[in-house]
Amino acid sequence: MTMTITRRRAAVLGASTFAAPLLAPGTAEAQGAPISIALAARAPSGLNPQQPGLTGGDNWAIRQIFDTLVKSEDGTFAVRPEDFRPSLAESWDMSPDARTWTYRLRRGVQFHKGYGEMTSEDVLFTFGRHLDRGIVTNQKALYANIATVEAPDQYTIRVSLKRPDPLFNGSVTTTISASIVSKKAYEERGQRFNMDPIGTGAYQVDGVSPTEGVSLSAFDAHFAGVATTRNIRIAFIADTTARTLAFASGQVDMIEGVRAPGWIPTMRQRAPQTIFDATAPGSFNSLHINLTRPPLNDLRVRQAIRLAINNAQIAAAFVGMSAPMTGIIAPQFAGSVKAEDLSPDLRYTPDIARAKSLLAAAGFPNGVTIPCFTSQREDYAAIMLIIQEQLRAAGIILDLKIIDHATMHAENRKDRNTLALYSSSYPPVPTQPFLQQLWAAAEVKGDGTGGENYSHYGAAIPGIDALIERAQDEPDFARRTALIQDVERQVLRDLPLLGIVTLSYVIARNPRVDIGYPVKSGYAYWPLNRARRI
Repeated sequence: MTMTITRRRAAVLGASTFAAPLLAPGTAEAQGAPISIALAARAPSGLNPQQPGLTGGDNWAIRQIFDTLVKSEDGTFAVRPEDFRPSLAESWDMSPDARTWTYRLRRGVQFHKGYGEMTSEDVLFTFGRHLDRGIVTNQKALYANIATVEAPDQYTIRVSLKRPDPLFNGSVTTTISASIVSKKAYEERGQRFNMDPIGTGAYQVDGVSPTEGVSLSAFDAHFAGVATTRNIRIAFIADTTARTLAFASGQVDMIEGVRAPGWIPTMRQRAPQTIFDATAPGSFNSLHINLTRPPLNDLRVRQAIRLAINNAQIAAAFVGMSAPMTGIIAPQFAGSVKAEDLSPDLRYTPDIARAKSLLAAAGFPNGVTIPCFTSQREDYAAIMLIIQEQLRAAGIILDLKIIDHATMHAENRKDRNTLALYSSSYPPVPTQPFLQQLWAAAEVKGDGTGGENYSHYGAAIPGIDALIERAQDEPDFARRTALIQDVERQVLRDLPLLGIVTLSYVIARNPRVDIGYPVKSGYAYWPLNRARRI
């Protein structure tokens, strides 16, 4: 039978059956074989955690090569201050005003390839680069609250903050850019450090190739013990079909999944033995409403849009990897609000009749057409196409264009969109989504120099800056969380930004590999030092 093969169908067909594994589990040869993962990128762009422009594939390698001062439990996010665990720091203290953090470093930690012991000098160097305004570093904005970093002695680090942060370990210390680098190696290697870095992690770099990816080997002197599997291979296969076929044929053990409607159920139907590791919440997917574009400057029109969108229906399309959002913060995180805790006017239960009534009251009894664009990437396109159909029922017609992913970002940055779908992953730090997407200082600008506040909230209409300021000045975590919930309610009143759904980051895994723990939440990369063939 002849069949037309689309990209998505090819991905599904490629997973229909597993070929025999590369090596039969249980043999000596199999136990010594590398564990491999293929990620949706064309080639490694860098392995330096401070290098701007890193891809998700790069982060997977960096996570194996480097350690941070503290960490979350494997497979989870640390949500509250007490959830964090020791890593390069064996203990730490927070001052009562949450402005001074003191870390006591683990003694005897070694850098790869003979670069010696990690000490406070290396931590000072790592953080100092982020604080140096003359150096461009990855995630530099995260360090803006740091006033000073000092080293009272060789094994102590003291960080002083400008404002209190009871969750500093989550907002900065456990981020990938806070991975501790070797000062000696960085200064000695220069630009070569980007592809041949020196860290303290469970794996060290053996080789990097545009075609073969990143080869890692276990670091025998790792302070937490030698990794279970000696070698890890991180492959880069951007094409969905090729990546899925590599997985189905046994060439790789794990692949980055496709965040498209029905992908997991179809894979399960075709290959029921596949294991899916999925982070929750994953990415926050929200819809910016440009308040400078009539008629979206009318609250009644924004309310009509909110009432016509059915978040639960959108989440249901992404079976196994999505959940509906009520506000801007994912429902799994502190600071989020639940519909049952809101006043009836802020719940926005889907209601097409009421949406039409609000449109009529705003002067659009025959409906309204709104031009916008989104990315061709599977998750963006699918969500916006569903939203387009839902809004159509209320007489809101989206003149939707689907364009290249990079072009979409560039056009959004120049304030050319009217309804901009935004997808980003965040740690459980309640202030971050608001600072990045709704803070007045992050307002998008036509020349591309602005931030990611595509709605112009806080500029076109009064925003939430004062409420966020109060939250940032509150040292008590519980009280800070309550203030963030007030911010959520204000955003629901003004509707500059609509929380749509969370969307899990998914890895499909061959059952011959056990990673050593369940994946529940966390960043879109996780450690593989406990992974083994079974």
